[in-house]
Amino acid sequence: MASPQENRSATSSPSDAQMTPPSEAASASPEMQMEDVVAHGDDSVQRPGETEVEKQAETKSSQDGHLSSEPTQEKEIQQPEAGDGPQPEDDPEVDIAMSGADELKTDAETLKPVKKEPSDIKLEDLFAGMDSDEDDEEFPSSRVQAKIEEFSSPEFPSSPGEVGASHRASDPELMRSFYQRLFPWRYLFQWLNHSPVPTNDFAHREFAFTLQNDAYLRYQSFTTSDLLRKDVLRLMPSRFEIGPVYTANPRDRKTIRNSTAFQPLAKELCFDIDLTDYDDIRTCCDQANICNKCWRFMTMAVKVIDTALREDFGFKHIMWVYSGRRGAHAWVCDKKARSMDDQKRRAIAGYLEVVRGGAQSGKKVNLRRPLHPHLSRSLDILKTHFQEDVLELQDPWRNPEQAEKLLQLIPDAPLADSLRKKWESSPGRSSSSKWADIDTMAKTNASAKLDAKALLDAKQDIVLEYTYPRLDINVSKKLNHLLKSPFVVHPGTGRVCVPIDTRALEEFDPFAVPTVQSLLLEIDAWKEPEGAEGKSHVVQDWEKTGLKPFIDLFRSFVIALMKDERDFKVKREREEDKEDAMEF
Repeated sequence: MASPQENRSATSSPSDAQMTPPSEAASASPEMQMEDVVAHGDDSVQRPGETEVEKQAETKSSQDGHLSSEPTQEKEIQQPEAGDGPQPEDDPEVDIAMSGADELKTDAETLKPVKKEPSDIKLEDLFAGMDSDEDDEEFPSSRVQAKIEEFSSPEFPSSPGEVGASHRASDPELMRSFYQRLFPWRYLFQWLNHSPVPTNDFAHREFAFTLQNDAYLRYQSFTTSDLLRKDVLRLMPSRFEIGPVYTANPRDRKTIRNSTAFQPLAKELCFDIDLTDYDDIRTCCDQANICNKCWRFMTMAVKVIDTALREDFGFKHIMWVYSGRRGAHAWVCDKKARSMDDQKRRAIAGYLEVVRGGAQSGKKVNLRRPLHPHLSRSLDILKTHFQEDVLELQDPWRNPEQAEKLLQLIPDAPLADSLRKKWESSPGRSSSSKWADIDTMAKTNASAKLDAKALLDAKQDIVLEYTYPRLDINVSKKLNHLLKSPFVVHPGTGRVCVPIDTRALEEFDPFAVPTVQSLLLEIDAWKEPEGAEGKSHVVQDWEKTGLKPFIDLFRSFVIALMKDERDFKVKREREEDKEDAMEF
């Protein structure tokens, strides 16, 4: 298998990668050509390890902060049902009443992107004094201090699994303080704009607001970060989501006579992983509840998906974001990823999908042999996690009912019967011991016709079923799918949706992520270091809090992304100049 560096250098775009059929996986390289992935359309894409009769129904839509929508939709405000799934349309006559705003349009509609990006700007210099908001009214600490102390009292739940605090975490006064003082507006703008100078990458980007009355406001757009910030402070949404870049300003869609002139043009390739999809294998928690034990499943998922995206497809700019409660989102921001159509997105999503079927289905992993290189690599990544995090921490087969699920996955019936008798005679036997019993009983010739190769294949499938990422695949398939913005506050927990540093993935603790209440208290408790009086640097409020390392990480990511975008533009301009000179 080629090294990550070799793969990244050899793969210039998703359309340069080749999907290797699992039947040829033993001798094939993991590098893939996207033309082969999508040559026969979505229905004929061969996923790693997929059998001919195995294609099953698509997974359910995620309920943790995303929405799929069609660009021809004409309603601006929708009343969502329970959860975070697709929202039904409302009567347009009640749009304004539901939003609680007298005027939904801002000055963003009348502004046009201007200026071509200067070629001699240093990216590092663009961030000097970026979050200075001297023109804003100073945060009224005395006015909200009592409210902050009330919400940070011992009875306020600190665990994402506890309920009853959603109305407090999204209190308008606290949220106004957060958006006004702590949210990294300009870094968000430069991330989505791919340049410090306004372009259509941001001006034609759709934003969607979930308002305090649960109304859903679609097709909002802004030319600058300041206009977005002002509208958020005016409407005070409980959260907002990011959609695609359109061919025209989303606010002008109703004035465009030709419907084909308003189409989604580009968007980051996104992935969503939610711990509720692990409920049939995690024993410590269920539903919206999580703990550090089951968060290990998220660590495994990020490792596998991030490695595949980098080594198999050559993507470089991948940002993982904590969802605020029980999951994580991946934003693949490379230019070649943003420009992919739905067919290519479906192909990549299908390539990464291995575990299929709901909690009530039987065997969820059915792979062809020899294994595809991606799956062999995934097993290498996951085998230690299976022993330590699944067998020891989760102990998934301790009780007889769960142990029977394991026996159903053993292909040799006599061996399964022998194991069942052994475990019935030793109640309370740990999952680690039961897993070791499989090989022990097989070596004692429990079955005269035992197929050792079939047993090994079955054990590999079991490891993948209990460790491989469980993706909400629909989030990744559509160009026009909306996903919750980084750095918004989860209304149920009060925790900020912060980026995850994959270089220290094992150290990420969802319970240590700051809440909006704790951040505002940190600002009030902050004291200027001794000897800093004469320094010219103005300390921004976010630098006084636990949000600083996360915003620093985001800033570094944005700088690297903009540098690559700038280098691409310079290279393209030079090539165009050469062509013009040759023609002359």
